[in-house]
Amino acid sequence: MVLDAWAVIAAARAEPAATRVRTEIQKGDAGISWINLGEVSYTLSREFGLSHAEQVVDAARRELNCEEPDAELVLAAARIKAAERLSYADAFAVATAERQNAPLLSGDPEIVALARQGLRVVDLRADDPSPPEGTGRTGLG
Repeated sequence: MVLDAWAVIAAARAEPAATRVRTEIQKGDAGISWINLGEVSYTLSREFGLSHAEQVVDAARRELNCEEPDAELVLAAARIKAAERLSYADAFAVATAERQNAPLLSGDPEIVALARQGLRVVDLRADDPSPPEGTGRTGLG
């Protein structure tokens, strides 16, 4: 299973989708692109401060397989970005899931709306019908 930033942020905020995210993380084989982890960092820094963001990123480093982007992943993400209506960071989440031939756990509407052959997206919005404002909790679990 590959997580995007939306999924990790939902877990860090203790939103309703967090239960599903934590369940996948506890299985021990969940991954994330470092690009998406960077997105988690700046989003939570803006929302809760740098210290909280660093705590979440540290927890993610311990609990997730964090994939560093290599040339192939960068170019795969660029091809996805050129073909689809989504952010470059989201393209890294898609490229990582496609590379690993793994489902992508997300609630991001742009990712959930994708119809790419071979990509399976698990829509976290079904677990999170109306996301509340963040609670400021630390960590992923």
